[in-house]
Amino acid sequence: WSKLRKKANADKKVCICLFQFPPDKGNVGTAAYLDVFGSIYSVLQKFKAEGYTVGDLPDDIEGLQKSVLEDPEAAFSMADLNVEYRMSVDEYERLCPYAGDLRENWGAPPGELNTDGRDLLVYGKKFGNVFLGIQPTFGYEGDPMRLLFAKSASPHHGFAAFYTYLEYIFKADCMLHFGTHGSLEFMPGKQVGMSGSCYPDRLISVLPNLYYYAANNPSEATIAKRRSYASTISYLTPPAENAGLYKGLQELSELVKSYQQLRENPQRGATIVNSIVATARQCNLDKDIEDLPEEDFDTKELSLEDRDGVVGKIYRRLMEIESRALPMGLHRIGVPPTAEESVATLVNIAQLDRPEMGIKGLPRIIAESVGMSAETIYRNADKGVLEDVTRLQQLTEASRAAVRELVKESTNDEGRVESVNPFMREVFSFFSGGSPWGKALAESGFPNCSEDDLKPLFNYLEGCLGEIVCNNELPGLLKALDGEFIEPGPGGDPIRNPDVLPTGKNMHALDPNSIPTKAAADTAIVVVDRLLERLTKQGEAPESIAFTLWGTDNIKTYGESLAQVLALVGARPVPDALGRVN
Repeated sequence: WSKLRKKANADKKVCICLFQFPPDKGNVGTAAYLDVFGSIYSVLQKFKAEGYTVGDLPDDIEGLQKSVLEDPEAAFSMADLNVEYRMSVDEYERLCPYAGDLRENWGAPPGELNTDGRDLLVYGKKFGNVFLGIQPTFGYEGDPMRLLFAKSASPHHGFAAFYTYLEYIFKADCMLHFGTHGSLEFMPGKQVGMSGSCYPDRLISVLPNLYYYAANNPSEATIAKRRSYASTISYLTPPAENAGLYKGLQELSELVKSYQQLRENPQRGATIVNSIVATARQCNLDKDIEDLPEEDFDTKELSLEDRDGVVGKIYRRLMEIESRALPMGLHRIGVPPTAEESVATLVNIAQLDRPEMGIKGLPRIIAESVGMSAETIYRNADKGVLEDVTRLQQLTEASRAAVRELVKESTNDEGRVESVNPFMREVFSFFSGGSPWGKALAESGFPNCSEDDLKPLFNYLEGCLGEIVCNNELPGLLKALDGEFIEPGPGGDPIRNPDVLPTGKNMHALDPNSIPTKAAADTAIVVVDRLLERLTKQGEAPESIAFTLWGTDNIKTYGESLAQVLALVGARPVPDALGRVN
């Protein structure tokens, strides 16, 4: 690390490590939520601008990909990858101090992986002083747990040769593992406090280890920190957007809208309900909806209220499908988010109440403007009450319209948000007597939303937008490569905890004494009540309930699962004066 502080950028040698899992399936250069080759191209261009020796870079991302992968798909065998170095067995055994320890599991080198039968092969491509290296496979793909739990397990000779090449032949000054996640930190050895005989310690040796890691996964990032001495640099995960509807489901949605206009017409209303039921069955929704009438049943025999109940159940299921969250593509490091990506993130952030900050969630503000509570709308919509299912859809669309007005002020000509610009909003508010989002809500059918409630929420969202578009992922990497301090910050869900933003921080998980939080306990009570209500409807209360206390989930939710366990035994966490739960 001290050498990085002193060495000139032009002389620094950096290895960017790509992953491939599962191997030989077209997965070279993949990572969770990340456009790997697009991001690497951005990094290399930044390196060039900062004076690093990067040689002749390809003209575009596709050229970069082809230079590493002789076959762009790399789908058939390791032979499709570019071989940067051939290491003889003699050289390997001379340079790798633990080569003899691998014989018990893998026999004599070169073995069968990352080899042509004579030499050990290091795959990748050099650009000046930057090596794009492809991390070898686990070697235990058929039984990966064996690598973790077998006492005598070890990496294979090809894996050891890769890291031996980096330290002794390429002479790297720093390692950058690119994206979530590789296999170095999962190699055999102790869970924490590595010794000289633990393979993560042997492999990484004295190389400074930087690791681009998805901001929403502090649990596994902690493993990388504990077992491979990584300094993580978090990157933003793509926002979640509604999945939408297609084909038969879209047709079904149109039929429901037609029914809403003609529901009181006894002839046409019933005919449309018959079509809705038939289309729902064609879309297999009868598997999800209890008591759906048969296709040959004529709903003219039902009262208007009963027909509304049938359509409400179907519409609720449709809305569940349409609103399922799907990631919007892949994140590219160094590229600001699009306006639509920013809207999707902020809409999710705006949904949550934050009582500790005196902020009401947008759905609550809108619901109160029509004299209702958000909880009532959610509960009735969940039961399939048509009026409330429709109201929930209107509420969702109004929320999106209001947030879009906030983002629109800061959108550039390319449809991306690079910085936050509140100036035009303040001018608009001065001359029109109201905020742009207040006007958007009025145009969506909710003219009475309280500006006193909207103002703190949208001030908060404006701050969040600034953190979302703050491009700290490349500057964070450059600071690390200069041997400087990387600011620490929490990992987890940026929707629940916007303190995760901006990314580009050295991620940590959480203080165990701080969970479950009050918000987690409040949510847990609602979840437990609904669970017991549903089980009781099925005819019997549960005698026992099993929980999987998954680390990542408890970190993301700040202890909701723990709070659910407490709620089921009739308890809730009470923090002390310092906010610790013990």
